[in-house]
Amino acid sequence: MVKEIAGSLREYKRPSIATPVFVTFEVLLECLIPFVIAKLVNEIQRGCELDVILKYGAVLVAMAVASLVFGVLSGAMCAAASSGLAKNLRKDMFYKIQSYSFQNIDKFNVSSLITRMTTDVTNVQTAYMLIIRLVIRSPLMLIFSFIMAFVMGGSLAWVFVAVVPVLAIGLLLIVVKTVPLFRRAFRKYDKLNNSVQENVKAAREVKSYVREDYEQQKFGKASHVLRMDLQKAERILALNQPIMQFCLYVVMCVVMSFGSYIIITSAGLELNVGEFSSILTYGFMMLNSLMMLSMAFTMIAMAGESGMRIVEVLTEESTLKNPENPVTEVKDGSIDFDDVSFKYSASAEKNALSDINLHIKSGETIGIIGGTGSSKSTLVQLISRLYDVSEGAVKVGGVDVRKYDMEVLRNSVAMVLQKNVLFSGTIKENLRWGDENATDEEIAEACRLACADEFIERFPDKYDTYIDQGGANVSGGQKQRLCIARALLKKPKILILDDSTSAVDTHTDAKIRKAFRDYIPETTKIIIAQRTASVEDADRIIVMDGGRIDDIGTHAELLRRNAIYREVYTSQNKEGHDLED
Repeated sequence: MVKEIAGSLREYKRPSIATPVFVTFEVLLECLIPFVIAKLVNEIQRGCELDVILKYGAVLVAMAVASLVFGVLSGAMCAAASSGLAKNLRKDMFYKIQSYSFQNIDKFNVSSLITRMTTDVTNVQTAYMLIIRLVIRSPLMLIFSFIMAFVMGGSLAWVFVAVVPVLAIGLLLIVVKTVPLFRRAFRKYDKLNNSVQENVKAAREVKSYVREDYEQQKFGKASHVLRMDLQKAERILALNQPIMQFCLYVVMCVVMSFGSYIIITSAGLELNVGEFSSILTYGFMMLNSLMMLSMAFTMIAMAGESGMRIVEVLTEESTLKNPENPVTEVKDGSIDFDDVSFKYSASAEKNALSDINLHIKSGETIGIIGGTGSSKSTLVQLISRLYDVSEGAVKVGGVDVRKYDMEVLRNSVAMVLQKNVLFSGTIKENLRWGDENATDEEIAEACRLACADEFIERFPDKYDTYIDQGGANVSGGQKQRLCIARALLKKPKILILDDSTSAVDTHTDAKIRKAFRDYIPETTKIIIAQRTASVEDADRIIVMDGGRIDDIGTHAELLRRNAIYREVYTSQNKEGHDLED
């Protein structure tokens, strides 16, 4: 885990190294200051002149200023290193997620990925900041302070060492008790974020069904459960301060009692006032360092779980990879399914698709009809290799899709999915997802073919109209037509419309299909639809049922011989009863 996260430091290695160096000098100066003060106290006790006091004062000021400078530098370097690590971790995670296949994305909950890129990265950032500064500073302070205390007070300094095991045991117990609680809390963070995500995404449905109270209760429950775990962990962590304070005051009482006794009985020969004051100062430094160290270790222990969650994302390997020598050209839009079976995971008991044998010529228009759950969408997702087949082979242009460079293959296959997604930005910026170099004329032509120009021209800003996130400020039908236009700009060899005209009226649907026939005849077109009217003029129609191909034929052939198709057609057309005439 540490090695994987450290790999994200890259350009921030220099400030990461500089921070402990500056901290070392800062601690060294801080430990020398009480020593110089002790010397000054002894000089004053002996009745020194003003010039001696001024000389010591100048030295102390210089040391304090130098310590401040090193402290500021270490803080600046620490901030640069920790925030830089966080930036690179988020970048590396985001880039890694972009390489995931659908199967990888299915493995991680979306809300969990968001938590990992926000809360978990912040925890690791905080822990790293503590490691390169506080975790370096506290042990150094502890060691230097003990050395100086031993130099100044001799055997009296061993009193401080006696308390270290007590504090160490207390710290260990606190860490052991709190880490499992934090680990459990992170999983509940995921559930809390999932609740928020669902509520925001489905805001219209929540309000339509007047379910605000239910959603509030659901969120409140998730928040309460998370609070209970964090509260329990914080209660245990709260013991850290009293334990440290108890040890501190006990040690101070012992040191002051024995120190005073030594000063009085030896008449200041074994231990003088200056040395005694410095020992007390070093004692506070040592115990304060232990206190800081315990807090740092608790945070690091908590961040350890966050680090593991981050590494899970970074080390996850995509289930889809390019071959060693990929094919870089798609010859045409022909598609072949040869004995294809598919299931979403190796552990799945049932295939989503079984025994699919299908051959589509380049330029054909293919319709796909079937009930909910008949795996229509699954079938077409194999064409652009969003998933790999479990058995058999899918070929595009006569070549197995697994032999293609994935970018080349997907640039040749344009998909307009069931869930149409527009991004925040102008209409023009959204359309250029299809082709970032598309000219205004090409954009206008694609919109004309998709019948999107009709409503775009009515907007005051036309193609510069701003689209809200998710396309919230356009209707479902408008969103679908913009997505079709975006797909057309790819100039694909295969165009797949996955129920992408469901929100469009039948007249506009017919115009879009006619435009496809007239202007992109060489492009293979696959249209998944619920309405038979959307596919009845296709060259062939595939009827899906239970993950299998039930029948293939033209509209007239299927009406005559296929019960599923005839039932769908009849239910959608009042004149269906005339078929028997």
